[in-house]
Amino acid sequence: MSLVSVLIPVTLVLVGFGVWAFFWAVRSGQFDDLDVPAWEVLLEERSPPEAGPSAPQAASGPAAPYRAPAEPQAPAEPRP
Repeated sequence: MSLVSVLIPVTLVLVGFGVWAFFWAVRSGQFDDLDVPAWEVLLEERSPPEAGPSAPQAASGPAAPYRAPAEPQAPAEPRP
């Protein structure tokens, strides 16, 4: 019975947090436009901004392929 007396308030707090997060998202405009962001993924990329003297240099060509990190090596055996 004591476990139930702890779980019910914890559940109510979590539900309250979820309700608060939902209303915060609605008020901040998170659900204003659900269609355009999904379509923007399919559109061609815009041209990159012109590089100025303080702008970092953009890499030319496609991005390098992903390389998995090397497997960890076994520690060297101690020397006598």
